[in-house]
Amino acid sequence: MQTKQTKRPNIILFLTDQQRWDTLSHFGVQSGVTPNLDRLGETGTLFERFFTVQPVCGPARACLQSGRYASETGNYKNGRTLPPCNDNLGEQMKQAGYDTAYVGKWHIFGDKNPFLRGIGYDVPAQYRAGYDYWLASNALEFTSHIEDGYVFDNRNKKVPIVGNRVDFLTDRAIEYLRNRGREKSFFLILSQLEPHQQNDLGRFCGPPGSKERFKDAPLPEDLKHLKGDYPENFADYLGACAKLDENVGKLEAYLRESGQWDDTLLIYTSDHGCHFKTRNGEYKRSCHDASLRTPCVMHGPGFVGRGAVGELGEIIDLPPTILHAAGVSSPACYRGSPLGARLDGAAPEKDAVFAQISESETGRCMRTKRWKYGVSGGSSFDALTKQSVDTYYETYLYDLDADPAELTNLAGDERYAAVREELRGRLLGWISEVERATPQILPLSARPEKKRYSFDMTLYQMKQDEKSMALLQEHLPMLLKSKAVRLGENLSFEFLKQYMVKVPFLGRKVKKFESALDRLND
Repeated sequence: MQTKQTKRPNIILFLTDQQRWDTLSHFGVQSGVTPNLDRLGETGTLFERFFTVQPVCGPARACLQSGRYASETGNYKNGRTLPPCNDNLGEQMKQAGYDTAYVGKWHIFGDKNPFLRGIGYDVPAQYRAGYDYWLASNALEFTSHIEDGYVFDNRNKKVPIVGNRVDFLTDRAIEYLRNRGREKSFFLILSQLEPHQQNDLGRFCGPPGSKERFKDAPLPEDLKHLKGDYPENFADYLGACAKLDENVGKLEAYLRESGQWDDTLLIYTSDHGCHFKTRNGEYKRSCHDASLRTPCVMHGPGFVGRGAVGELGEIIDLPPTILHAAGVSSPACYRGSPLGARLDGAAPEKDAVFAQISESETGRCMRTKRWKYGVSGGSSFDALTKQSVDTYYETYLYDLDADPAELTNLAGDERYAAVREELRGRLLGWISEVERATPQILPLSARPEKKRYSFDMTLYQMKQDEKSMALLQEHLPMLLKSKAVRLGENLSFEFLKQYMVKVPFLGRKVKKFESALDRLND
């Protein structure tokens, strides 16, 4: 299936944000949302089991650019800067003789101001990880809406977004390809924000007509059984996915027209999935497939004619896959392995994938083709301030053969004690190798009982509870009106407290609220 190339292939990574794997027709839920991807998956390669290794934007992108796990670079949560390093993917491709370009969302540059960290800033050239052409925003969701806003060019000058955001970024990527010389092969990342929710609006935004077009779209099995905000958002979410697919077709049309299609490897994937507030108070940051599992379609040299494959793959496999396609060996620090080599039998298949969870909980999980095993530990405050903890508790176990929607948690079922013991040992071995730590994992039954009401709750959880909501209205009504606080409502209240107590009048109110909240436990 591998064709001989007289020139190293061009490589495009089309990266989306928060897209579930089952938006593609191949998985039997949707039909007609992604016709271009469906066709490319049939004539190229479609990975049926592909996963992120950190289900939140910044950490996942740090893993993609560094080839390492988020705990290894310090990018365990949003708002952290990816350390400059010659091993980063863009630097490696540039050293290999490629023209490098980045268009769209970055999200791995953090400012020192904790209130503004990672929010909408331009990115200094030394923190762009080797991409010479640049048209991007660190946090595109905070510098744009679906049809307005801006990104930054190479000189960090604002460039207005004109028209639909997905169209605009794709058109600028094509403009770059049209205007560049052809002496070198190119490596381009086109990083879209869609179908991620628009943070400041608190909802998903599809193109006009999305609600009508997809009002009768079938729900994935997990959403059919769990409470979340998909009733008001799913149609717009699919509309955004359809717009992305339309732009894949536009990009393909340009490459064919310019005679570059046969020499270009196109990779399409997402940084993580979306569970629509069914597993916690937001959209990802959990060990469930809805958070971890993403689409992955490849078409081009080395990936033509394979069709759907069941090989387990991870976003951390993409850096070595890209370098392998370019004829370059990966740095020794890279954790993944080339997908093409695995499919050719030149490298062993994976029998499990692993992930680290932060911000919502401090968690670790592993997934085989049959089992999902997850552990968590520490407080909600720890989840925002620590990369890891010393003690984890078994929190999730799902039999994916019998329960692919992960609706029946077997973590406390003694009939599966032997399964948990085996998976516990494998997960501890992975933690030891990657994190160089030796935590303990205790049974779910050993987990200390938490107080029902405490500052370990998130603001979102407090607002969902009648008693704590009444106390918020009595003591801290300004928090319920603040747009800035609403953006952080999934942070633990203990984390928010450290900033609120610095404001004299607010600090006193917070202390009174804390005392009143604790009395609810009596």
